[in-house]
Amino acid sequence: MSDRIVVGIDVAKDTLEVAFGPTGDIQSITNETSGHEALIARLSAHPVELIVMEATGGYELAVASALQAAGFHVAIINPRQARDFAKAMGYLAKTDRIDAGVLAQLAEVLRRHPDREKIVKPLPGEEQQHLQAIVVRRRQLVSMLVAERQRLTTSHSAARKSIETIIKALMKELERTERNMERHISTHHAALAALLGSVKGIGPTTTSTLIAEIPELGRLSRREISALVGVAPFNCDSGTWRGKRRVFGGRASVRRTLYIAALVATRFNSVIRRFYERLLLAGKPKKVAIVACTRKLLTILNAMVKAGKPWDESLHVA
Repeated sequence: MSDRIVVGIDVAKDTLEVAFGPTGDIQSITNETSGHEALIARLSAHPVELIVMEATGGYELAVASALQAAGFHVAIINPRQARDFAKAMGYLAKTDRIDAGVLAQLAEVLRRHPDREKIVKPLPGEEQQHLQAIVVRRRQLVSMLVAERQRLTTSHSAARKSIETIIKALMKELERTERNMERHISTHHAALAALLGSVKGIGPTTTSTLIAEIPELGRLSRREISALVGVAPFNCDSGTWRGKRRVFGGRASVRRTLYIAALVATRFNSVIRRFYERLLLAGKPKKVAIVACTRKLLTILNAMVKAGKPWDESLHVA
């Protein structure tokens, strides 16, 4: 193995396929503490420039945290990006070993990227992960509650009592989860929550989602934070043809929550309401105007967190 290496890791629930570049050597280890320690021991003998792995719904967090704690640069990327790169490189088959090798090749490309520091981000700490878990669980409970209420409207009388029982249980658990979320935020993120909550339209749910799922808030430019969430319009042009700019990608759960907050803000926040009305007068469709309000609301929140100052309407008067 050469001195300077990059590493690609394909993460599964129980195993890790680790590809070492540029040699192409692949090793399979267990996705548990003993396997993580063995991997760190092997990597410590070489100057590792970058380690790349896919986001796999949480299975990657333990090994990524262990590697970062050991001083390695770790990038966790969207699986769609990794798959697009594999197809571009001619890999049509898909196995864990192939994926690990592709990730090692991608790591070799990313380590030379001029914006590498934007790709390699520190993982959220234990408190942040705790809040993320509560926010995700609340979202799951709300989804189940909506599904059961929809079933209730068309259910047979023989099933209605069972559905009503589940609805009551879900509501009770939702209340308990929200209390836990409020308690955690007041203990660990009280100042930031007060700052965000000073904006009309930003309620407890939006506040908790922003704190849990956008730790970069206040650290990026307005363009970068908009692209991160997925509310920045991108060009769709080719030759002399000019297509409509569209928003896509980003963190969908945050975008949905902010979209609802922007809807509320168009009624109760004078700055956002005037901006919305101005867009409608300019002939913009309502949905386009609301997306623009979502982006404006996000950039205002980003600026507030960066400056550490609460809402001040005078700063946003045209």
